[in-house]
Amino acid sequence: MAGPILITGAGSGFGKEVALRLAAVGHEVIAGVEIIAQVGAVRAEARQRGAELRVEKLDVADPGDRENAWTWGVEVLLNNAGVSEGGATADIPEERLRRQFEVNIFGPVLLTQGIARQMAARRSGRIVFMSSVAGLTVDPFTGAYAGSKHAVEAFADALDQELAEFGVTVATINPGPFLTGFNDTMFETWKEWRDNPADRLYDYTALAFPHEQYDPEPVYERTVQVLLGEDRRYRHLLPTELEPQAREQVDALWNRQLNDGHRQPLVQKAYDSSPGTRVGS
Repeated sequence: MAGPILITGAGSGFGKEVALRLAAVGHEVIAGVEIIAQVGAVRAEARQRGAELRVEKLDVADPGDRENAWTWGVEVLLNNAGVSEGGATADIPEERLRRQFEVNIFGPVLLTQGIARQMAARRSGRIVFMSSVAGLTVDPFTGAYAGSKHAVEAFADALDQELAEFGVTVATINPGPFLTGFNDTMFETWKEWRDNPADRLYDYTALAFPHEQYDPEPVYERTVQVLLGEDRRYRHLLPTELEPQAREQVDALWNRQLNDGHRQPLVQKAYDSSPGTRVGS
């Protein structure tokens, strides 16, 4: 591999663990973290694990940070940085909706533009997007997040077709409900809304993420394989046992009828669920 692997959003979750694993086995990795306070923490964890890891401040929504990253000679890019805004589409405040797309779409795509042109000039490189099953399907209270991930899917698909002749490959990772804390905090973002709670359609104190969640190990393993070019598939829905269900949900849209005016099952499940519920619990 001629140049480093850049992983955005590596201050926590999938990004941090994948960066540490790759660095621990000798790969040149740049861990991009959103805020400067995360730099020291991730460096310390890398030392504890015996990994030589370069950690850089990289807020994908910051134009200066993106321009700085264009100087790093990136050979493999994992667009992992992202946020998740929960809430009914009719309730989410404008500034929160805009931030959802600034961080999950505009920042990563603009970062990718500069790196993709460099890869095309070298006629080599790999771009991977940490998408989601929410890029393929939609649940209640996840419209903003799913909307951003549907957009990720569109940009990734277009890039894959556009960069093929330049020797650059593109792939997506599509995690389902994994227990990293990301899904549960999505259902707590309402605490930061600057609105009048009396105007909301829903009482968010009564809702929780409406799915049982899996151990994240399969995402770490598969992401490493994709970044190293050991897995050549374009899309990777994880855990793999959810693939038939996701296909069925997508196909069902073709024959879907107007709703019958009753509460939908997943809305009720959000009322009945508790945060951090594991699969099999």
